[in-house]
Amino acid sequence: MKSEERQFLIESLCEDLVPMIMDKYGLSDKAAIKKLYTSSTFSKLEDPETGLYYQSPVYLFDMLKEEFDADIVDSSKESLKS
Repeated sequence: MKSEERQFLIESLCEDLVPMIMDKYGLSDKAAIKKLYTSSTFSKLEDPETGLYYQSPVYLFDMLKEEFDADIVDSSKESLKS
């Protein structure tokens, strides 16, 4: 697959994922985009070796939810230590 085709698939997935993140986490569009683009899931999505760009938005959103929820738990644990 050409890199342009892969990039198109990634951009299409992001168009679906951003509103899902906004709805689930009550974020603005800019905050949801930042959360998506700084996630480890997005890094994996951009890696041609993973093939994640072939997956559905729902599948990727489940991965993102697991990552984001784990971040929330980790942040809570850190604040309890302080």
